[in-house]
Amino acid sequence: MSRIWLTGASSGIGAALAEQLLDDGHSLAVTARQASALQSLAERYGERVLVVPGDISDARQVDLIARRIQQAWGALDRVVLNAGTCEYLEPGQFDATLVERVVKTNLLGTAHCIQACLPLLRQGGRPHLVVVGSSVSWLALPRAGAYGASKAGLRYLLESLRIDLAGEGIDTTLVSPGFVDTPLTRRNDFPMPMVWPVERAARHIVQRLDARPLEIAFPRPFILMLRLLGSLPAGWRLGLGRRLARRAAEA
Repeated sequence: MSRIWLTGASSGIGAALAEQLLDDGHSLAVTARQASALQSLAERYGERVLVVPGDISDARQVDLIARRIQQAWGALDRVVLNAGTCEYLEPGQFDATLVERVVKTNLLGTAHCIQACLPLLRQGGRPHLVVVGSSVSWLALPRAGAYGASKAGLRYLLESLRIDLAGEGIDTTLVSPGFVDTPLTRRNDFPMPMVWPVERAARHIVQRLDARPLEIAFPRPFILMLRLLGSLPAGWRLGLGRRLARRAAEA
């Protein structure tokens, strides 16, 4: 069984992934800002759970987490970087501080984790780096500038890094979910088409990890629709976005 580091493990997709991976017999180092939810996993699964709480947007905390994993296990076989946040920009109220907060967690926080975990993966067996992005990176949507920019940055970062890591034998997978029913998405004030229960999303991801695909994207019809719309001419995409914004305002 693999030694896995999972971030964002206290709720949403991360919590469901933790359950699935532990039920499959893996050893799991779990990270989130709050340790209480992580501790309950340790109480249920015993020594296979290594609780390493911390804020991934703080590089010093990430370094300490990596040191604790190294001391406990010596290496990692797989890393699943799932931690993230979402905030929306309101029309007429552009907020650079909001953008900074979202990018600091989603993009820079993930970068801190990649830097910290690569030495451990290099010591592991059949190393595998998994990053959870978003399907929003295929199509710009109203109010989603901060979140979408952070996830688009993650896509480019991982696809570029994939080239650099190929010679080292470190496989990479980008996970691009559509809408998943989580505490974070329940705050959304707009319709979420083809939304999946979180357990289904986690099961879908875990069942595909061992095949090490370049990307895990779901649900398929929603992904195909976004990719098709994202390939339209820029003017058409603008018109579509304005129509979606009007519908959201009317809802």
